Amino acid sequence: MSFSLAVEALHSFMQDESEHKHYLIVSAVTNLLVNLLGVWFFRSYARVNIVYRKAEDMNHHSICLHVLADSVRSAGLILASWFLSLGIENAEVLCLGIVSVAVFMLVMPLFKATGNVLLQIAPGNVPPSAFIKCGRQITACEDVSEVSQARFWELVPGHAVGCLSIRLKNSSDDESVLEYVHGLYEDLGIHDLTIQTEKS
Repeated sequence: MSFSLAVEALHSFMQDESEHKHYLIVSAVTNLLVNLLGVWFFRSYARVNIVYRKAEDMNHHSICLHVLADSVRSAGLILASWFLSLGIENAEVLCLGIVSVAVFMLVMPLFKATGNVLLQIAPGNVPPSAFIKCGRQITACEDVSEVSQARFWELVPGHAVGCLSIRLKNSSDDESVLEYVHGLYEDLGIHDLTIQTEKS
C-alpha cells in the first residue's frame, strides 16, 4: 500500500493535477468511519510496537494495522480534497506522499517481526550473552566434552525453539546431562529443544 501510494503521488505530480480535483468525499468519509470502527474492535492491538506472546497476537495486530493504514489513506484523501478546494497546488502529491510514509512507518515493526520469524533469527527477548552463558555452563559439566551447532529461533511469535549437539564422555550419565541442559534453556524460555548426543 505504501509503495502504491508513492507511485500514485509520483503519477499525480507528473500529470495535470486538475484532472484529479474531484474526489468522492462521501466514499472516503464512509470508508474512514468504517475503518475506525474496525480499529475500535481491535483496539487492544492498536499500537505500532507490541509484544507477541502467541501467533494469534501477530495476526490480530496485522489486521489492526491494515485497517489503520487504510484509515490513514482515507484521511489523506479527505485532506487532499480540502486543500485542493482551497486552491493549494500539488495538495494531492503532498498528502499521498505523507500517507505513504505514514503507512510505511506503521507497518515497519510488524514487517521486522515477521521477517525475524521467517529468517529464523534468534529470539529478541533473550540476550545473546544468556545463550553464551548456557553454553559455558554445559561445557563446564564433567560429563561433557564439547558443545557445538547451537541454534535458537522463534518458530512462531512467543514460541522459541532450538537445537544443539553435545559430545559426551564415555562414562557419562546421559539422562542427567540432558535433564540439566533442558532445565538451563527452559529458564530462558526455550521449551522445545532438540539435543543430539554422541560419545567421545
